[in-house]
Amino acid sequence: MPTINITTVQFDINWLDKQKNLNALSQLLDKVNNTDLIVLPETFSTGFAVNLDIGEPEQSGVVLEWMKNIASKKNAVVAGSVLVNSQAKKANRFYWVWPHGDVAYYDKRHLFRLSNEGEHVIAGDTRHVFSINDIKILPLVCYDLRFPVWARNRNDYDIMINVANWPAARRTIWDTLLKARAIENQSYVVGVNRIGDDGNGTPHNGGTAVYDFNGEPLFQAPDNQASVHSLTLNLDELSTFKDKFPIYLDADEFDIHQ
Repeated sequence: MPTINITTVQFDINWLDKQKNLNALSQLLDKVNNTDLIVLPETFSTGFAVNLDIGEPEQSGVVLEWMKNIASKKNAVVAGSVLVNSQAKKANRFYWVWPHGDVAYYDKRHLFRLSNEGEHVIAGDTRHVFSINDIKILPLVCYDLRFPVWARNRNDYDIMINVANWPAARRTIWDTLLKARAIENQSYVVGVNRIGDDGNGTPHNGGTAVYDFNGEPLFQAPDNQASVHSLTLNLDELSTFKDKFPIYLDADEFDIHQ
């Protein structure tokens, strides 16, 4: 029976204080064991400070080294987004760190124009699917959630993960889109969001959740509270559902032009 144990981490990100955030996360993860994947929010080490000079070096830096250390210690993949220096701008980089130290990444494709993210961050142009024990996982970052074409399941993933700094003012949209992406793509969906006010005074109330392929919630973190929760997903249940209701066979063909 193929299963995967996923641990979601919802917490209040300390604005621009990398070490304080890493220390807080280390403490939150202290008692986590027997998990395959640990998922952290978008820009978990700094907050969404895209306009400031806080980027980590590419493929190095204190945050990535911390992720490698936690991955090794917990014998689990550690994932979450980090602002890194890339070309003349930064990248909002979803790091995927294996226990043995290898690193893959996905750069956020859709940049949030209302906060001028595109002025400071270069958009990714490549969609990636990562794997754990042959279970296929699509990473997305925050605003990507609004764009179903980019997230479209071509029968090439089992689980969609979105890590975010999604504000409380648009929380209903977050909840609705996570559920919609699960239903339309016949996949599990994991959404991990932050809580607390950021350095610009923007409040976040959480909404970290896991949905099944019918859009039914399997877990919902309490609002405005730090939460570390582990949940086992059964891929046989997903496969059986898709065999009985194979709507993906009638999906329209399309290409994405960069």
